[in-house]
Amino acid sequence: MAELQMLLEEEIPAGRRALLDSFINLEKVAEYCETNYVQAADKERALEETKSYTTQSLASVAYLINTLANNVLQMLDIQASQLRRMESSINHISQVRMHHVLTEAHRVHSRYAELL
Repeated sequence: MAELQMLLEEEIPAGRRALLDSFINLEKVAEYCETNYVQAADKERALEETKSYTTQSLASVAYLINTLANNVLQMLDIQASQLRRMESSINHISQVRMHHVLTEAHRVHSRYAELL
């Protein structure tokens, strides 16, 4: 339960914030690369620098998405496990209830049979 709570309250929201921050940073990197390329005397070097920043940025975003996806899958696994336990408990309660109903029906039937 503590693991699920940590995922819901900390890990997943932190992952979302990191992705949003990354989006803002990607926009800044794109602006820098564009300005740098336009103003650069050595266009080839500016292009290589842009490729490098792009590769690093995409790798960072891919890592963040992977981490968030793993946390969401872990959360879903925990919740599925909780649902299976609840289903099992409900089935058990249903069986106990049915046993009591049948026992009571048998008792009533026996009393009725004695009266006849």
